[in-house]
Amino acid sequence: MSTPLADKIKSLIRANGPISVTDYFALCLADPDYGYYRTREPFGRHGDFITAPEISQLFGEMVGIFMVHAWQRHGMPDAVRLVEIGPGRGTMMADMLRVIRRIAPPLFEGLHVHLVETSERLRGVQRVTLEAYSTKISWHDAFEEVPEGFTLIAANELFDAIPIRQFVKTPTGFRERLVGLGADDDLAFAAGVATLDPGLLPSPIGSIPDGTIFEVAPARQAVMQTLCDRLKTFGGTALIIDYGHMVTGFGDTLQAVRDHDFDPPLAHPGEADLTSHVDFEDLAKVAVSMGVHLNGGLHQGDFLFGLGLAERATALAKDKEPSEQRLIAAAVDRLAGEGAGKMGELFKVIAVSSPALNLMPFRSVD
Repeated sequence: MSTPLADKIKSLIRANGPISVTDYFALCLADPDYGYYRTREPFGRHGDFITAPEISQLFGEMVGIFMVHAWQRHGMPDAVRLVEIGPGRGTMMADMLRVIRRIAPPLFEGLHVHLVETSERLRGVQRVTLEAYSTKISWHDAFEEVPEGFTLIAANELFDAIPIRQFVKTPTGFRERLVGLGADDDLAFAAGVATLDPGLLPSPIGSIPDGTIFEVAPARQAVMQTLCDRLKTFGGTALIIDYGHMVTGFGDTLQAVRDHDFDPPLAHPGEADLTSHVDFEDLAKVAVSMGVHLNGGLHQGDFLFGLGLAERATALAKDKEPSEQRLIAAAVDRLAGEGAGKMGELFKVIAVSSPALNLMPFRSVD
């Protein structure tokens, strides 16, 4: 079964030749007519995947606690721009604001919230979710539009949706992986002409078998540079949570998710969410090269437990029905546990700050 976007991509390929994985990734998510984020309701039980804030209020509350801690370590400035890039349904921000209002009224009073969201449809959902805070919120199409000032940034599952480039090992070195047409006129991967600078590889390529994939993400690096540049100019901290690996390595991590299950990446363009694992070592190198202070990385489970997840869950479960207590315990396990279907190990967390600050629950590295 083809999709309208698959037909559009095939026409592009017939006219102009194979396209890069980057272009395919971008078309799948953001094509103005058929792109996944333009046409689908991706989040929640009726969507294709559930993000951590949708699993339990506990996740956004822990992020809120972290923001209060960062604000305190920064010297409790009066005016704060709290920015979320890609705020989904607004659930995490609502949970953050509730906890900030409760434990740090002065921060809440001096706070203005900036949501960076390109989807008009999702902005509508966010307006409903965040109605109680409407006087504090502004929306922006781009991060660069956020007004100047001290800034706290939350980026949960932002980087995984930014397109990557892939290179495949061939007898003549690493060549860019392209999407073309196979023998049966279906979309198929192929190796192109563009080669990869061997200096970008994590180890000598002599021992690596042909067919091995290596991913680079210049667009992610550019976003990271933009965030760090903002922090250097105005001061603040950015918290980045995503699934991925701490150490740069080889491997194909391009994946599609459809109806809460994995789908071949070329099977249903426009009808499946397309992502790839985030290389946290690469993001960390960008931050350090920009002269901002790096905290991390941690597994999401260690980050949440370090901020008091277990204690908060116990308080939330107090005096509740046993069935509700079981739901809360299951949510904690899904957010912070290890193993299949759980996020505690797969998701990683780093924070970057300017000026340099050691932040809890990260271990300080001197």
